[in-house]
Amino acid sequence: MTMARPSRATDDRRRWRALAVCLTAGFMTLLDSSIVNVALPSMERGLGADAADLSWVVSGYALTFGLVLVPAGRLGDLRGRREAFLFGLALFTLASVACGLAPGAGWLVLFRLLQGAASGIVAPQTTGLIQQMFQGAERARAFGMLGSVVGLSTAVGPPAGGLLIEAFGTGDGWRWVFYVNVPIGMAAFVAALRLLPRSPGSAGERDGVDLPGVLLLGTGVLALMLPLVQEQEWSGRLKWALLPLAALLLAAFWAWERRQGRHGRAPLLDLTLFSVRSFTLGVLLNLVYFAGFTTVFFVYTLFLQNGVGYSALAAGLASLPFAVGSAVGAAAGGRLVVRHGRRLVIVGLGGVAVGLLAVVGAVEVVPGRGVAWATALPLLVAGIGSGVTISPNTTLTLARVPVRRAGAAGGVLVTAQRIGSAAGIAVVGAVYFAHLAGRGTPSAALQLGLLTAVGIIVIALTLAIADLHERRTHPQPAPPTAERAPSQEPDPTH
Repeated sequence: MTMARPSRATDDRRRWRALAVCLTAGFMTLLDSSIVNVALPSMERGLGADAADLSWVVSGYALTFGLVLVPAGRLGDLRGRREAFLFGLALFTLASVACGLAPGAGWLVLFRLLQGAASGIVAPQTTGLIQQMFQGAERARAFGMLGSVVGLSTAVGPPAGGLLIEAFGTGDGWRWVFYVNVPIGMAAFVAALRLLPRSPGSAGERDGVDLPGVLLLGTGVLALMLPLVQEQEWSGRLKWALLPLAALLLAAFWAWERRQGRHGRAPLLDLTLFSVRSFTLGVLLNLVYFAGFTTVFFVYTLFLQNGVGYSALAAGLASLPFAVGSAVGAAAGGRLVVRHGRRLVIVGLGGVAVGLLAVVGAVEVVPGRGVAWATALPLLVAGIGSGVTISPNTTLTLARVPVRRAGAAGGVLVTAQRIGSAAGIAVVGAVYFAHLAGRGTPSAALQLGLLTAVGIIVIALTLAIADLHERRTHPQPAPPTAERAPSQEPDPTH
């Protein structure tokens, strides 16, 4: 007995250190989706990049990131999440070096596409490894830490990019936005080799690579996301013709996956996951909430720089209250979700809506350069609400997913985030720019954009309240004991 205790303590420490490696890689890859925004003027000067090039530097990363999530998650389930994580991390680090060394705008766009794909390989392995390494309340706590990383990486990107441009100059400062990934990526790779657990893959499915499913899903997601991420750059309405094509391709993907299941073949995505109410609702909530949440930084930083005259660094720093609140809220949410379940998500969504409405009021009351101080407290409240939304919803969404499907399920969850973010920016951005084009004031344009984002978040809040009511009237049985830790408290999805 005395010999077993140190061994278990050592195993616990190893698991939490492995989680730290996953979160470090996750933070780095998510940060790269927002840190480049403030470096775009530097790229324009240093490379002579035009508007189309700059658009693809941002949107190309989002496209390839979203395209590979589900196939990469399935690959991790089949071949081993450790191996897929290491491959994605190495590819991301090398792509960062290539981006920093890019001799021209075309090369930079190409390497950004590669970097986005590598990020999409890493993301589902993180959720899958958490499912694999933790159970019960520990799993909820781990997802709380992941939620903190998501919130922090989204909000910290602009000030981090501003600091690097300030330190290395506007000519070549943009290169250091990518170089900063290299030492972090190398250290994380070495630590991952030592700490990440091996997983043998899914027994009996090692030859199951659903190539038609990969093609149908990839083209469907591409057709869906392309007009959304290029909404401002592609003029005219013809781009929206891709949306019916996307619906057709995704319907064909669904039919193909059902056929795969009926014939006993390994599908790319196990459609029985969507018969689990907590998973289906969690994915839908993720999609809707991220459509409202990520648009806040898009219109707020534009307003501060173009409407008020803030520098890129000052505009980035103005979003830090949200980042701090998000980290605090996510950590608390990870500890409380097992006890409070879906009610916690409702509280979080309400906090985000109230905080953003307060931002709208602060912009009206305190116009001019003092606006960042006036919105600091409302953004802190909204950030806490966001943290209390993201990490508990992740825990609840994946609570009933079998560990052997965790990678693909995590890929679906993050894909919903990416599609929601692209759709939200397209909608809120259209409202913001349309008001400016009609000779409206920047503050009024920001207020209308934020009210649109609040409306989207209220839709997510309505879904969560309806689900809680449904659970109270038609409770579900607890998940199988094989998926629960002996010390786990009552099922958090109730």
